[in-house]
Amino acid sequence: MKVRRIHYLSGLTITVFIGFHLLNHFISIFGAEQHIEWMTIFRKVYRNPLIETLLLFAVFAQIISGVKLYFSKRKIANIFFVKLQVWTGLYLAFFLLMHVSAVMVGRFILDLDTNFYFGVAGLNTFPFLLFFVPYYGLAIIAFFGHVAAIHSQKMKKSFWGLSPDRQSKVILYTGLALTLVILYGLTGGFTGIEIPATYDVMIGK
Repeated sequence: MKVRRIHYLSGLTITVFIGFHLLNHFISIFGAEQHIEWMTIFRKVYRNPLIETLLLFAVFAQIISGVKLYFSKRKIANIFFVKLQVWTGLYLAFFLLMHVSAVMVGRFILDLDTNFYFGVAGLNTFPFLLFFVPYYGLAIIAFFGHVAAIHSQKMKKSFWGLSPDRQSKVILYTGLALTLVILYGLTGGFTGIEIPATYDVMIGK
């Protein structure tokens, strides 16, 4: 129960940040400049030393508790949303570890501004996009899938005529649609994005 409590509280903390982070990525459909402008605003909050420390602590607590819960639940997962919770949780643990590590390396070792261009360098360069498109896309889907799975178990009432199960499906489908929109924005749509030379190190140049 203690592990579940830690996982729940750290998950709520991270979810608030992810909400703003995905909003920031959604804004990329209006251009890189708009994305960076809003990121600068959001950073005034989450780059605050106290809040950033809390977020990092929550991330590692989420990863460790999530892996423990995965091993305890994977053998008893017998319905769709429980299975979805288990496997999306495992992918999110992997993604958070990789993504946070990459940002820390970018900031403190490569001395880069880990802004829009840091995140999309691989997404807009062949053959790296073959890895980064599913890597980022699955992360967004996994997040909404995890939320949908938890909602299906916690929610007990119908809403707008939708049963908890259908509500969860709406959350999942919303995540799928948002994934496509965000990937469209992060890849510059049909015109592409010109990556500044400063970020060539991200694609091996």
